[in-house]
Amino acid sequence: MPDGAQRSPTIPLETDEEIAQSFRPDRATYLRDNAWMAAAAMAGGMAILWAMGSPHVWTGAVGGLAAIGLRGWYMASEELAVRWDVTGTRLLGPGGRAIPLASIARLNRMGSIVQVITGAGDKHLIKYQKDANATRDALRRAAMQAGGAPQ
Repeated sequence: MPDGAQRSPTIPLETDEEIAQSFRPDRATYLRDNAWMAAAAMAGGMAILWAMGSPHVWTGAVGGLAAIGLRGWYMASEELAVRWDVTGTRLLGPGGRAIPLASIARLNRMGSIVQVITGAGDKHLIKYQKDANATRDALRRAAMQAGGAPQ
C-alpha cells in the first residue's frame, strides 16, 4: 500500500447512498498512545532484566523505547491513512469492509479505539479517535436510525 489508498473505503456507494460522516485517526492521539506503549515497554523491559539479575537494567528502557518508537514511526503512515465512512445504511471501512448498520450489536470504547461488533461476531476497530465517546455515540445513533439496537 504505497500511498495509503487501500486504507480508505473502496466499496462503491449504492444508488442514492451518501456519506453522512467520516472517521479518521487523530495524529496527536496516535502519538500519545504510542508514548504510553513506549512507557509500558520501557518499564516491562527493565522489570524483566531486574528479575533476571542483570546489572544493566537501564538497557530495558532503551530497548523498549527503541522498539515502540521504531514501530510507531514505521506504522504511522498506514495507521493515519485509515478512514471509516458512515452512510444511511452501512459502515464502510478499509479492506473492502461494508458493515450494515442494522447488524451492529455492540459498540465498545477502549481508550482511543471504538470496537464495532456485529451480530455475527465480526469485530472491527476504529483506532486513534480524538473523542472515542463521540465516535461511539455517532455510530450508535446511525445504527439505531438504520433499525439496529447496539449496546
